[in-house]
Amino acid sequence: MKLRSLVVAVFASALATVAAQAQIGLYITPEATRISNSTADTGPFAFLGQNSTSQMFYGATIGGYYDFFQSTQGLHVGIDVRDSIVHGNNAALNSFLVGVRFSGKPASLPFRPYFQGSVGAATSRAPTNSLHVTRATYAAFVGADYPINRHIDWRVLEIGYGSATTVSSNTVGGTSSVPSASLLHFSTGIVFRIR
Repeated sequence: MKLRSLVVAVFASALATVAAQAQIGLYITPEATRISNSTADTGPFAFLGQNSTSQMFYGATIGGYYDFFQSTQGLHVGIDVRDSIVHGNNAALNSFLVGVRFSGKPASLPFRPYFQGSVGAATSRAPTNSLHVTRATYAAFVGADYPINRHIDWRVLEIGYGSATTVSSNTVGGTSSVPSASLLHFSTGIVFRIR
């Protein structure tokens, strides 16, 4: 929780020093995440369910970005802060990520493609009880925003891939080894831009 407070404070201070060319975007997007693991957990704290190696989770992501640099060729560089909460199989995963974001607008396309790499913390809750664990996580995202008007973009599609160690019988003291889960994210939604 202290890390989140520090990141939010840094992000808020960055927003307070917006330069003339800087761009801020706030977004909320529904999300579908396929969480998979190469090894099935057979214990009582199996995040994906007894003997299951994959599961679909659904939820939402809320976040924002601050592009603090813009080149004369139209390349934007900034930071992105997001919190994603997804549920499935009666379990939950909350991923808080901070990343570096690169975006641009090719002259011939109406879209604004972007790429970002993010790191953070993921808190997972077991499906059968309130036990949860928090571990490091990472993800990379690619997507494209389509401008609807001066202040609203449609996030046409965002695809992300990452990894997180989720709660399992292994993290609660079991003897079996359960590796980190792979996360494949899909989302779309609305972005509110502030110049």
